[in-house]
Amino acid sequence: MKKLLFTLVLICSLSSVHADEGMWTLYNLPNAVYETMKQENFELPYSALYQGDNAIKNCVVNFGGYCSGVVVSPNGLVFTNHHCGFEAIRSHSTVEHDYMLNGFVSNSYEEELPNEDLFVSFMVEQKDITAYLDSLGLNKLAEVERSHFVDSIENMMLKEIAKQDSTLRVEIKPFYEGNQYYLTTYRDYHDVRLVFALPKSMGKFGGETDNWMWPRQTCDFSVFRVYVDPKTGGPAKYSKDNVPMKPRMWAPVSLQGYVPGSFSMTIGYPGSTSRYLSSYGIKERRDAENKPRYQTREVKQDIMIRHMRADEAVRIKYDSKYAQSSNYWKNSIGMNKCIDSIGLIQQKAQFEQKIRQWQDSTGFLMGKLDFEKLEKLYERRFNAVRALTFYNETFGRRNTDEMTRRAVRVQNGAIIKGKDGKPKSNYIEFKNNSDEWDYDTDREILAALLKHYRDQVEIKYQPDFYNIIDHDYKGDYQKFVNELYKKSKLMKSGKKIYVNKKGYHKDPAVMYGESLISTLADIRTDIISTIDSIDIQERYLCAAKLRMEEDMPNYSDANFTMRLSYGQVGEYLLAGKPSGYYTTAESIVEKMKQGEQGVIDYEAEPIMKELLSAKDFGKYTDKTTGKMHLCFLSNNDITGGNSGSPMFNGKGELIGLAFDGNWDSLSSDIFFDSQLARCIGVDIRYVLYMMESWGKADRLIKEIGAK
Repeated sequence: MKKLLFTLVLICSLSSVHADEGMWTLYNLPNAVYETMKQENFELPYSALYQGDNAIKNCVVNFGGYCSGVVVSPNGLVFTNHHCGFEAIRSHSTVEHDYMLNGFVSNSYEEELPNEDLFVSFMVEQKDITAYLDSLGLNKLAEVERSHFVDSIENMMLKEIAKQDSTLRVEIKPFYEGNQYYLTTYRDYHDVRLVFALPKSMGKFGGETDNWMWPRQTCDFSVFRVYVDPKTGGPAKYSKDNVPMKPRMWAPVSLQGYVPGSFSMTIGYPGSTSRYLSSYGIKERRDAENKPRYQTREVKQDIMIRHMRADEAVRIKYDSKYAQSSNYWKNSIGMNKCIDSIGLIQQKAQFEQKIRQWQDSTGFLMGKLDFEKLEKLYERRFNAVRALTFYNETFGRRNTDEMTRRAVRVQNGAIIKGKDGKPKSNYIEFKNNSDEWDYDTDREILAALLKHYRDQVEIKYQPDFYNIIDHDYKGDYQKFVNELYKKSKLMKSGKKIYVNKKGYHKDPAVMYGESLISTLADIRTDIISTIDSIDIQERYLCAAKLRMEEDMPNYSDANFTMRLSYGQVGEYLLAGKPSGYYTTAESIVEKMKQGEQGVIDYEAEPIMKELLSAKDFGKYTDKTTGKMHLCFLSNNDITGGNSGSPMFNGKGELIGLAFDGNWDSLSSDIFFDSQLARCIGVDIRYVLYMMESWGKADRLIKEIGAK
């Protein structure tokens, strides 16, 4: 099968594992890839992956639009990661009933908790429609028109399929940098209820100390259930009368474990990779995206964690926000370290020189693919992309302060209420969401971020409210922020704010939001002038690579569509020594001792230490090692979005849930390092042991029926 285009000379691993790179679509899995899977002990027929009611794809779900999951019972139980269920768990938590801190166990269907806006999607079908779009004139359009054209076709297909079956929806997504397009049909289920969650100390054991690291002991899972209409058995909005789903397929759960070299396969929804990206694009990723991201997130995370540790109510409000922010704060730091340590930009440039030589000899895309032009285009937009990252991390959808969220929303996206034909009656209002943010924490975060943005971004991309801060507030950012929160009507929850009445545009937060939107427009203008040309060149570069290697199977970059990756269980060399391929109960008990000595991320309830100090773990003990396995390593090719992906053995049985990659290969979104890249999974036996021993969830254990 396809190996890396450029290799890195490293010390060979002591493990017998060899890496199989690739995130493969299932419906058209190359035969050469399937044959390699069989050689590596995959035992099921080709048809068992995609075709028919019993195909493995039918038990794997898109969880919430951001993670993956797997159905594990005939009554619609879904396993995903604890961090994927984090917000659902948090939203049900209060100081009196803190499910985030103490965990949650339902003892009956009636006790399972519904979750507004949470859904799971099952993929029904996927197919290549490139030729169809070409026949409609896609390739005759200017670059700026292509996405609008594809969107219009998708909207037309959505209407058509809704006439046939209102429970279905379709998506058209580009593959291979827009050289191909696939149509995917999904069925969405919107009544998804929380069934089981461990305390945060176990579901997120190790916290930021262990995030992206090995060895790991995190019991990263949560349990949900899909409910359906009792009459049709199909999707339905939440109703107390809905009943548990009877799925076509669910994953058999195995207690048999694995050994080094055992076949391992993940199927899930990897979010985004950029492995076809040019060397110039990688440089932009490192310096204009990753670096500004981790610099800004560090500022706000330091403030959040200080307030969270001082007040339990604040912790509940910000737990999920902090976790989301810190995850890719650390990822960005690690990716940049990997890019530099392996000389990735230089390696990619060398491969591009190989393509140039091939292009000269064949004439393929001669006069179209222009490396010098691509380099200059990236140089021209560098400062604007860097500014956009700082903007998004400070003021955009990733920001954590309520003032900015409301100020931007009234400029773009707020629902206007009032009587038709009477502009003066038009108003907006914000519901009381004080359970989601804290007044003191928010104000301190915004003041710190305002200063940080100004210190980092050139003057041309700074909003004009900085002049007000200098003139009216003598450079005091906190005083400016305090006045915004105090004087703006936008912060009066439940109050009608009339948008066409005198004084509206003089509201300080409205003026603040107008300034932000104006600045964003300036940044985008400088980026838009190059984006189409860069996209064309990157598409040509991908096309040249595919043609040059047309005798080899090639997979497309991840785009949050269902993908399969396969490989083996096994260790790697960590700091020059064998990493080991699993962790044990003894290892978490040792870390818990550090928690007792003040290492916050290793703190856990005494009962957890007691349960994991057991002398006999019964049927959950690994038969080969005689140990209780907690987490394990494989070389499956994963990225963000794969969280919660089922990990199958060669018989198609569930052996774990993928939840992380390793620090040593955080550049894997743009480069798959065959020696270092590892997927970290939570052992399914650890999951079931905790459900049984801590949760006393006998009804769920029986329902799952692991063997």
